[in-house]
Amino acid sequence: MATSLGSNTYNRQNWEDADFPILCQTCLGENPYIRMTKEKYGKECKICARPFTVFRWCPGVRMRFKKTEVCQTCSKMKNVCQTCLLDLEYGLPIQVRDTGLSVKDDMPRSDVNKEYYTQSMEREILNSDGTRPVGQLGKVPSSSDMLLKLARTTPYYKRNRPHICSFWVKGECKRGEECPYRHEKPTDPDDPLADQNIKDRYYGINDPVADKLLKQASSMPRLDPPEDKTITTLYVGGLGDTVTEADLRNHFYQFGEIRTTTVVQRQQCAFIQFATRQSAEVAAEKSFNKLIVNGRRLTVKWGRSQAARGRERDGVGEAGLKLEPVPGLPGALPPPPAEEESSANYFNLSPSVSPAILSVAIPPPPGIVPPPPPGFGPAIFHMGSPPPPPMSMRPPGQLHYPSQDPQRMGAHAGRHDGS
Repeated sequence: MATSLGSNTYNRQNWEDADFPILCQTCLGENPYIRMTKEKYGKECKICARPFTVFRWCPGVRMRFKKTEVCQTCSKMKNVCQTCLLDLEYGLPIQVRDTGLSVKDDMPRSDVNKEYYTQSMEREILNSDGTRPVGQLGKVPSSSDMLLKLARTTPYYKRNRPHICSFWVKGECKRGEECPYRHEKPTDPDDPLADQNIKDRYYGINDPVADKLLKQASSMPRLDPPEDKTITTLYVGGLGDTVTEADLRNHFYQFGEIRTTTVVQRQQCAFIQFATRQSAEVAAEKSFNKLIVNGRRLTVKWGRSQAARGRERDGVGEAGLKLEPVPGLPGALPPPPAEEESSANYFNLSPSVSPAILSVAIPPPPGIVPPPPPGFGPAIFHMGSPPPPPMSMRPPGQLHYPSQDPQRMGAHAGRHDGS
């Protein structure tokens, strides 16, 4: 069919003859001066099986040579690169792009229907201005937030590296540093990324790279609206000193009527209350993780009702479950003691402890004579007896009480008896 050799057939007239390929920035390379080879009708397109012009080039130093794999008609129908088959706008696989834009692929798979569909798309391409894709993709009104988060903003030139040297893996490569292939350990053959089919990638089915990106997108944080339909307030945090109330109103008024705007400068946050719940949901969806005002990235969350704040104060979460304490943080303080306990017992001792045990003898400071023990009265010295040595001359840990001398205690007791 498409490979008919008759010079006057319709199929031969539709063979592609182009002057330059449709490539992404990554496949083209970082070198602005590249040399390409052009081979007219060099190979069949791997999708529609029609001969097309093949281009071959080297994207940079220590990079492998690359060539176009599909014709320009198939590339324009899907808006993809002719070499890597990634979307030209987002740099993502076709399956991820179609999932984000909710586009259903209806391309036929059989040869006859595929030929008819391709000819119809060619007529639509000729009638278009060439700035927008054709088919179902051209009817999509806007982009997707998921695609904007997953899209690459810079070229990924690591994808142009040479393949792994099979001789080096077997230990038989003798080229050394002059070998144009990579001397690295290959990946696990059971890895799903190692088994990719170009037709599956083009039709957006069973693409392991797309499955990996979709799992990554599902694990990204998102802002779900609360179940309470009466909540129409959004919390905006991280205002700083540069964001004012007027700046917030200028951004949020596009989503709907604003009822009130409250800015708490001490907490550097604000509360935007919309008139309707629908306006609040649109504002939350369009501003979550994307709001930048005056060069500051702001945090957008849903406001909470009074009942929800009361439950959190009591330690109960939004789902009605008791919140467990966070490990590593100190626990709750014990309740204060009662008045009768706090007034009588300052050391938390049991009531059975005798008060006599609580009397603790504290040694006096140096240079001061300690008072006599209770029951002995004032210290009295006999006439002619030498006074006790000063405190500085006494051995450490020894205190001298004259009233405790047996002879003097007897004389002292006799004086008190009246003798």
